[in-house]
Parts: sequence; C-alpha cells; structure tokens
Amino acid sequence: MSRTSIFPPSVPDLARRSLMALPLLAALPAWARSDQLNTLSQLQTLLDDPTYPLASLSVLAQRDGRTVFEAHLGRRTVAPDARGQDLPVTSDTLFRMASVSKLVVALGVMRLVDAGQLDLDADIGRALGFALRHPRHPQQPITVRLLLSHRSSLLDDGDSYADARTTLQEMAQRGLKWAAAAPGRHFQYCNFNYVVLACVMERASGLRFDRLMQQQVLDPLGMQGSFDVHQLPAAQLTNLATLYRSAQGGPWVAQVDDYRAKPPKPPAHLSNYLLGSRGALFAPQGGLRTRVRDLAAVMAMLTAGGLHEGQRYLSQASVDALLSEQWRHDPLAGNGDNLGGIFQAWGLGAQHFIDRSKPGWGDRLIPAGGLQAWGHLGEAYGLMSGLMFEPRRRIGVIYAIGGTGADGDALHGRYSSFAPWEEKLLALLWPMALRGQA
Repeated sequence: MSRTSIFPPSVPDLARRSLMALPLLAALPAWARSDQLNTLSQLQTLLDDPTYPLASLSVLAQRDGRTVFEAHLGRRTVAPDARGQDLPVTSDTLFRMASVSKLVVALGVMRLVDAGQLDLDADIGRALGFALRHPRHPQQPITVRLLLSHRSSLLDDGDSYADARTTLQEMAQRGLKWAAAAPGRHFQYCNFNYVVLACVMERASGLRFDRLMQQQVLDPLGMQGSFDVHQLPAAQLTNLATLYRSAQGGPWVAQVDDYRAKPPKPPAHLSNYLLGSRGALFAPQGGLRTRVRDLAAVMAMLTAGGLHEGQRYLSQASVDALLSEQWRHDPLAGNGDNLGGIFQAWGLGAQHFIDRSKPGWGDRLIPAGGLQAWGHLGEAYGLMSGLMFEPRRRIGVIYAIGGTGADGDALHGRYSSFAPWEEKLLALLWPMALRGQA
C-alpha cells in the first residue's frame, strides 16, 4: 500500500504527507473522518509553531487495547545542508525514548519477580554480593521496591551515574550521594536508581542487562528496538531518529543517534564483563530505542491486566504492584521533591498523574481536568516522550517528540508543569482516546 492510498481524493495535502496507522479513512463515519483530519491538521500546526517548533512527532491514541489514532510528522533526519536529503518520520521510526525506558525496565523487574528470581522487599545486597546502605541509616536495607519508586534516598551526582568506567562496588566504596532522609521516607527522582537496578537484575538472572531485556520484554511483546544501539538490525538503524535541539529559530543541531557518517560502536568494557558490575553500560535509565507503536503493546498489556494477545505475560499481582501508589506529594510534610509540580504521585516504575493543577504548575493532562492516569515521561537530548494510560477505562496516549526549539524545563503550560507544546499535544491526543467513553 502506498503512503497516499489510505486517503480519499478530497483529503488535503497535509494528510497525504503523514503516515497514519488507521482504518481506511474513507470507511469511517463522516464525523470520525473529520475528527481525525482536524487533529492531524492541529498536530502539523503544533510541529510548525514558529515560537516552539518541533523536529518530529510520533503519536498514538489507544482504546480497549486497539489503536484508534496514529500520526507521524516531521523529519527523523534533518539534512545538514541544501545538498542533503531529509528523511521523514514514519510508523517504523525508532526513538531513544529517554525515561519512558524506566517503565519498560520495570516490566523486566516484574517478570523476574513472577519467576521467583527477585523479591521486591529483599535487601539488594544479597543479589549484588556486597552491602549497599545509606551511611546515616545503615539499619535500613535498600530494596527493589524503593529503587522502583524513587524512595531509596540515592541521589544523582551530576551525570556520574552514566559513567560505566567505574563499577557499582567501586562507586559505593568511594561514597555515593544520598538524601538526608532515611530510605523509604522521601521521594527524589533519581536516574541512578535504575543503574543499581540493572546490576541487581543481572545478578538475579545471570544475564547481561541488554540481553535480559530482549529476552524478558522486547521479544515476548513483539517490540522492535534494543538497549544496545549497535545491536539494532540494519533496517531498524536506518529508521532510527536523530534527536535535535534548536535555539531561537536557528538550525536543528544533532544531539545523539546521528549515524549517517559511521555506524554505532559497541559499548566499551564488554571484555571480561562481570555481571552486576557496570549497570550504566546500556543506559537503563533512558537508553531504549523503540517505536511508538511498540510502546502501544506495553500499554495494551498493562490495561489488559498483564495479558498480551490473550496470553499471560505478567501476573495480575505484578500489574497491581506496578500501579500501586507508593508516594504522594504532601507539601506540608515535605516528603519529596515534586520537580516543579510535574511529579505528584508514584508507583513502582510508573508515575501516577493525579490531576493537581494551578497556573503553570501540576500534572493535569487535559484542560478541563478530571482525568487521572499512570505512565511515564521522558526528556533528554531534545527528545520529549510520554506514555500514559487509564487502566480502568483501558485508554491511553503515547508520544515522542524528536527535537524541540526551546528548553522544556524552563517553560510551563497554562494549567500544568508540562512544556507548552506538550500540554497542547496532550489536549489533542486524549480526546481521541476518550471518544465514546462515558
């Protein structure tokens, strides 16, 4: 099927330039066809916004485990000069999904829990082979539950968590950075939690992290991609989006995943690799490359209570555990850092969006409010991503933005802490999932 054959002759050129994994638009009711095309037009306007332009956009809305809207706009590769060729985003474009990767890692953790290879509440020192304790609170063990819910009291020390040259045990011996509060008493979003988790997972399973995630998550759910970019098959590497940033209307500047000149190299430190030693090697905190439509399989499985295509993938108990609130921000108690209002509640590897809002602050998902959801956000190297779902109604949205023309941390929306373009994007996507819902 050609790129334009899903559209009837009257569809504008705008729609013809987009790939949408939808039923034949001509077969849809007139109101639905109009709704789809209107949303697509507004997405294009959002992409081309002169104040906050986006390099690319890949989005999806789901209802009852089924994709009801999907659109892919912009460029996965921006030509460096007039002689080069831009490459479009399509349904097969993979993105480095940033911290949405953490939710996928949490699935791997729960698969090991279901298999009896991990215990959410056991001291991780048993798996690591050495004690990892808060120096001021040595009586409190660090557990997988505390790592997943960002209540371990571990803190990121700049970007040192991403340094795979030093083993975890060496880091612990020279001294890690900790919050003052005892583990379990304070929420602090921390990438280093997932570096530690990767080490624990390797020791518990006997598999290197990237291979473990392939075996336990990506392959069973039929997902393209990898935590090791150099292992991507040629066709997937060709479809990998370069991530960009632009400043004040200037050119798009590649940040990561620009492999036009030379292919990616294998990670260093793989010779004589010791399981559980270098958790940062495959960036468990944000290094998954995959497609938006592959994340749809994750969302469909979670909203189906752990079933994937009718087969049990996760136990219902594990799904319930992932979506069990472990922390809720209490400003009077000072029990955690809400990161400018965007974090209000957290489960195990999943954020709980609880619809708190005031001007320029909060985790509200739609202008009118009244919607709560579970999921995860991601932001790194110009990319912004999100996977959010309401399990009871089995609805959700997913998006990946491949480059931003402004700093998302510095700008907030009208009624939330989301960046202005992210707030507008969610306001367009959620109605597609909610259509026909009571």
